[in-house]
Amino acid sequence: MDGAVHPTLLESLSAWVLIVAFALSLVYEFWRATARAGVSRYDSMRAFVQGLWLYALAAVVVVLLLLGVPFAAWVGLVFAALVILVSIFYYNPTMMPAREPGLFDWFEDLVYTGLLFVTAALLALEVAGLTLS
Repeated sequence: MDGAVHPTLLESLSAWVLIVAFALSLVYEFWRATARAGVSRYDSMRAFVQGLWLYALAAVVVVLLLLGVPFAAWVGLVFAALVILVSIFYYNPTMMPAREPGLFDWFEDLVYTGLLFVTAALLALEVAGLTLS
């Protein structure tokens, strides 16, 4: 062994699922801030820029997972669970109706939240000490 810490398969998969989820979300939010600007108070460049902290936080979680930091799975699991709760109890009942959603809005919301559930499931397996075979 080289002495370096390496991520497990579950941590690596979780990191890549988070990358896809947050890339989709970032593209969607930028589209809302530009093409749909003014539809709601959530659809502006100002709101977009103010929300970038979440993507920075997601990037930190992804880096921790990819580096195989010992507590990364717990951090990722808590992060995914919190973002799922925000999606279910704040975004969907508050922001989504204000945005006058269309098919693309619902697609993005369901795929994004679904990917967060996949991440949480993978990391729950990891913290439970289970592996994929």
